[in-house]
Amino acid sequence: MGINMDDFLQLLNLTQMQCIIVMVTAFLVGFSKTGISGVLMLVIPMLASVFGGRDSTGILLPMLLVGDVFAVWSYRRSVNWKKVIAPLPWALIGMVIGAVVGKVISDQIFVILIGIIVLFCLGILLYTEKMGKNFEVPTQTWFYITAGILSGFATMIGNAAGPIFSVYLLALGLQKNHFMGTNAWFFFIINSIKVPVQIFAWHNMGMQLLILTAVVLPVIALGAVLGFFIVKKINEKFFRYLIIGMTALSALRLFM
Repeated sequence: MGINMDDFLQLLNLTQMQCIIVMVTAFLVGFSKTGISGVLMLVIPMLASVFGGRDSTGILLPMLLVGDVFAVWSYRRSVNWKKVIAPLPWALIGMVIGAVVGKVISDQIFVILIGIIVLFCLGILLYTEKMGKNFEVPTQTWFYITAGILSGFATMIGNAAGPIFSVYLLALGLQKNHFMGTNAWFFFIINSIKVPVQIFAWHNMGMQLLILTAVVLPVIALGAVLGFFIVKKINEKFFRYLIIGMTALSALRLFM
């Protein structure tokens, strides 16, 4: 006997709108992990506005881990392990701070904090885009420490550390494939570390979310495959600006 849509949504404890947002999120997670990473910024405020701050991070994290696996496999021959390991201690400090802050603040403040982090990251993206080849990345020790701590905090609170860590990688002068491979392994490691924190400290991940992730796995895979091939064929700069604009509007909505 088949299952209709209402029964399916009830099984996953989702409304129709929430289901649509989850499907869009799953596709863009896959696309961002193998294609244009800035796409991921769009879904963070979308999820927060529909599911709430803390719960949205629990929904997104298992999908990110699946996307990380696709990214790690796609760029498995292009990882610089020294560059992956070096920022981890500082990122862990930021994650601990984020875990404590996320535990004690209200969900309303959590949502606003996600909005602030997203807008901050968008500012970084816009600045690096505007400066182009003239963008000079600091190489002093303080920069690496700051980038690591901020990446850890941003990934813990809003899963939004991508632009911050990208600036760190730009400072290293990595070629595109090594950039993608190093980025993939770093986020696979820290996203894995976040799982027990969100299960046992924040209590926003459980079996139902694992079932939901399993259901949207084909959508994540589709996004990852298309991202890997489409990124070579589209006008990346126009697409990036479009995503930045849409993300800014979504993030500003979190303050209303």
